[in-house]
Amino acid sequence: MKTKKYLIGSLAAMAMIASVSFSTSAQEKKTEAGKVIQKTGKVAKSVGNKTAEVAVKGTAKVVDAKFKGKMAPDGSDVYIDGKNNKYYINSKGAKIYLKASQIRNRPAGK
Repeated sequence: MKTKKYLIGSLAAMAMIASVSFSTSAQEKKTEAGKVIQKTGKVAKSVGNKTAEVAVKGTAKVVDAKFKGKMAPDGSDVYIDGKNNKYYINSKGAKIYLKASQIRNRPAGK
């Protein structure tokens, strides 16, 4: 009788230890998958922003005039639209309209 109880108790203990180790490895896999998904999301967002920036800059070069000898506060080109508004395109592809005081002279070497 005692050996049966001992055997059942030891089997139950081993089963608990095994289940704990399996659940731990499963959590690690979920965490790694979550990290991969986060990195993928960040990369996709940066690629989307760069695509939008290139598309808007291409459109601006065709449609609007470039303000020669001037630059935006971040050093990028300044464009003039049909209503004589000055703007630049940020890293996310958005048009940022400028006040006259924000437009800077571009250095002669650039």
